[in-house]
Formats: sequence, C-alpha cells, structure tokens
Amino acid sequence: MKILVVDDEKTIVKGIKFNLENEGYQVDVCYDGETAVDMARRGEYAVILLDLMMPKLDGLGACQQIRQFSTVPIIMLTARSEDADKIIGLESGADDYITKPFNILELKARIRALLRRANAAPQQKQTETLLLTAGGITLDQLTDSLESVQHPGIFFAGEALDVDGVCGGYNLQWAWSSGSAAGRAAAGEHT
Repeated sequence: MKILVVDDEKTIVKGIKFNLENEGYQVDVCYDGETAVDMARRGEYAVILLDLMMPKLDGLGACQQIRQFSTVPIIMLTARSEDADKIIGLESGADDYITKPFNILELKARIRALLRRANAAPQQKQTETLLLTAGGITLDQLTDSLESVQHPGIFFAGEALDVDGVCGGYNLQWAWSSGSAAGRAAAGEHT
C-alpha cells in the first residue's frame, strides 16, 4: 500500500517515512501543498498524511482540493492543537487529526484503523455483485441462487438441484469456485 507524506519539515518526513517503510508501506513524500495535490491526482494512495502549515498551499487548501477528486483517507498532522483548528481541519475533509509532537505508534495505529474502514466498504460491494454465468445459467455466489431463462430444470451430477443449489451432497457454488478445473468443468458440464 502506498502512503503520501506531506510536510515542510524534512526531518519529520524522514522519520515518518522510515517508520512506515519498516511496516511494509510504500511511501512517497513532498514538502508543499501544491505538489501534494498534483501527486494525489496522479497517484493511487491508500492514505495521505498532510501537514497543516506549509508553503505554496496550506494543508487545508490542499485537503479541500484533493476532496474535489478523491475520497482517499487524509490525516492532518499539525502543531495547532486548539479545538477550533481540529474542527476546521475535519470540516475541510480530513478524516483524522493528530497534533505534533505525536507518538509514531499512535500514528501507525490510526493509519491501520483508517485503512480498515476504507477497505471494508469496497469488499462488501464486490461480494454483492459476484455472479458467475455460463451457458445461459447464472449463479449468484452471495445467495447461492441459480437463474436460467433457457432451462426450466437445472441438474448437477445427474440430479435435479433444489432451490439453494445443494444436491446429492454437492454444492454448486463450491464446485464452481473451488479453483479446480475439475470442479468448474463438472459444474459447467452438468448445468
């Protein structure tokens, strides 16, 4: 997974980059808000760590511009610790807000938490639309249901399938998605 770290304090960037790379992340860095927006537009980042006070374009402006084209999770890193600053950062599109100085272990934990939440929804959507179609028959792997316009009765291994797709101890979904060529061939041959 790729993370973009944006801060004009190069020693902070170096320390964050070192720690995140040791966790197995790929880390890109830049030192101003304008470059951050350009990199976010070109890159496929899992998370962006964004300092608030930077040259050319501050973190709030960069965050707002990134939000115009991306929903990537953004964590603001800043020395500003007033409640009003935190609220403004979050209202500008940041997903989290950490004040400097910060504990690197807390930062890594917050990144993992954001990634868990960000990755939960796409996986659910992918499962909901997982359909296998062959020879005019469609298997919905989420509900184990079969639909066929061409065939009034559907058979597997020579036996009629009941409504839930299980017949004679065989589960059509398992046969079709087991990864074995024999299972897929059997499912395709007998439907």
